[in-house]
Amino acid sequence: MGSVGDKKWCGCACNLWSSSSSSSASASVKLLLCMVSLIVVCGFVSVLGPVESNWVFLSSSSSSSTGAGAVTSMKNIHVNDKKEAISDDSLLNRSPTPPQTIEAIQVQLNGTKEGIYNFSVAGPSIFPPMNESYDPAESPDPLLKARRDHSNLDTLEAGLSRARAAIREAKRANQTQVPGFVPLGPMYRNANVFYRSYLEMEKQFKIYVYEEGEHPLFHNGPCKSIYSTEGNLIHGIEINNQFRTRDPEKAHVFFLPFSVAMLVRFVYVQNSHDFGPIKHTVIDYVNIISGKYPYWNRSLGADHFMLSCHDWGPEASRATPYLHKNSIRVLCNANTSEGFNPTKDVSFPEINLQTGSIDGFIGGPSPSHRPVLAFFAGGLHGPIRPVLLEHWENKDEDIQVHKYLPKGVSYLDMMKKSKYCICPSGYEVASPRIVEAIYAGCVPVLISDYYVLPFSDVLNWKSFSVEVPVKDVPNLKKILMRIPTRQYIRMQRRVVQVRRHFEVHSPPKRFDVFHMVLHSVWLRRLNVRVRNNAHVS
Repeated sequence: MGSVGDKKWCGCACNLWSSSSSSSASASVKLLLCMVSLIVVCGFVSVLGPVESNWVFLSSSSSSSTGAGAVTSMKNIHVNDKKEAISDDSLLNRSPTPPQTIEAIQVQLNGTKEGIYNFSVAGPSIFPPMNESYDPAESPDPLLKARRDHSNLDTLEAGLSRARAAIREAKRANQTQVPGFVPLGPMYRNANVFYRSYLEMEKQFKIYVYEEGEHPLFHNGPCKSIYSTEGNLIHGIEINNQFRTRDPEKAHVFFLPFSVAMLVRFVYVQNSHDFGPIKHTVIDYVNIISGKYPYWNRSLGADHFMLSCHDWGPEASRATPYLHKNSIRVLCNANTSEGFNPTKDVSFPEINLQTGSIDGFIGGPSPSHRPVLAFFAGGLHGPIRPVLLEHWENKDEDIQVHKYLPKGVSYLDMMKKSKYCICPSGYEVASPRIVEAIYAGCVPVLISDYYVLPFSDVLNWKSFSVEVPVKDVPNLKKILMRIPTRQYIRMQRRVVQVRRHFEVHSPPKRFDVFHMVLHSVWLRRLNVRVRNNAHVS
């Protein structure tokens, strides 16, 4: 109340003392007592400091108002005491949707250079304007909503912080043996760290699926084709009760449930070479969910993810800048030359399930019963396969390379008879032959450029596969023959051991492809911290 209140107190004291007597003989005494009183009272007020008001005055006229009407009007704008606000380190902005900062952090997963994620999701903070026509009867108090959102976000980030600490500790600690499968061996970059991270995911990871959108473009996907992993994952996330939450305030990530394969089938105009209709559909969907919910704008899409096994998945993600730049893109076409960023994007294994099931594809004979050194059969798709067929088609009995298999010869049987299965890229970097080889117990021979292999943040592919640069295709037989028999046997056994991570099950099983993809998304979410930068007074 400041100097106005001080004047009132001093004036009252002076009037009180001056009315005690009218005698001229004691005038000097009275004056002295009045001055002493003024000095004492004013000094006391100055020591205590000015009294802070809990009221906010809308204008200068409000402060001069008197009577019940003035008090009533000020009660409607009562705010927290300033001392309480100043002492709070996590204060909120008055905006209904508080702006967040997306902070890149480091999480070391395997002790190798490849396993350290260090990336930044850049972008300006968003400060939505206050709604000047705010009606408390129509929606909750925006300040209270901001506090609630802030508290929920703090809870989520605190849980992620504990998970990061547990993962770091697992690098130094011995692995605890528990019932069930426990990852062990050189197939993993760091088995202890992977296992701890997986357990933390099972314990707390939550996904919110936006319910907007209708079949066949949304909440749907192919389950019996070369794009089957796209449909299986969409369906698996939709019906999952462990990871899916119906409360977006409890979600760590938000799933955009559109299927690029279905957009190509129903929206794209065949042979038009025009991606416009697909991109417009994605733009419209992002506009809908960002207008209806605060979460996209809160993080600029950094805690959202899409998935696609179609070759055009990366192109669809370019519909909106934040989807391409910030969001987690789960893609089969994991091509770094086309913008795939392994620090925030997820490589998705391509699995061709023509029947919708893996029955009959799993298993094969032991290494000693595989008489063929290497095998490939497939069309001339892309730049690598023509090189392979030029040098090896029908040239060597040990290297069985065919554009078309001879009549009566089974593709699956040939894989099961072969020690090595050649997996060259086609038009795009991913190939279903990699998973087909793993299913058959055949060591994959990877021939590709710019391809980020699935789950390579966890799996040590060099321990169970052979990577051959395109320029060395003419020397393919020499490269394979130089591998000692004992080393081949070890690699083949590891292929069988990692197979569980590529298997498709309904319902999903622990550590299968469904859970491995979710774990990859979980790792990317661990690498981003959403901070609340807003303040209130």
